[in-house]
Amino acid sequence: MTSFRTRLDRIRASACIATLALQQIEDDLNADDIDAHELAAILRELHEDIDVPGGLFPALAQLVSTAARRAYQMEPDRDCEASWPLHEAAALITDTTGQRLNWAARSLDPQGDVE
Repeated sequence: MTSFRTRLDRIRASACIATLALQQIEDDLNADDIDAHELAAILRELHEDIDVPGGLFPALAQLVSTAARRAYQMEPDRDCEASWPLHEAAALITDTTGQRLNWAARSLDPQGDVE
């Protein structure tokens, strides 16, 4: 069985790797030669259709949903005090954030297609 400390250290390392990857994306977004078409393509890439595997936000929503399911199993009265906010957060990531990214991408590049 994995110890608490080992699991927490592994999660911290994974979060650090994810943070570095996000920093690379931010650096690319700050590039002087980025145009509207390319920015729109990047936004689309960050949030692909949730029926298609991939995309940063669907993956993050799935991670939060997994935490919600686990929290529900641990709630003493199954009262959803911990799991409900996590399920809501996952839905907001997928619905609200994804929808706004798609709106922005369409505004920047109305003729663009998801590649």
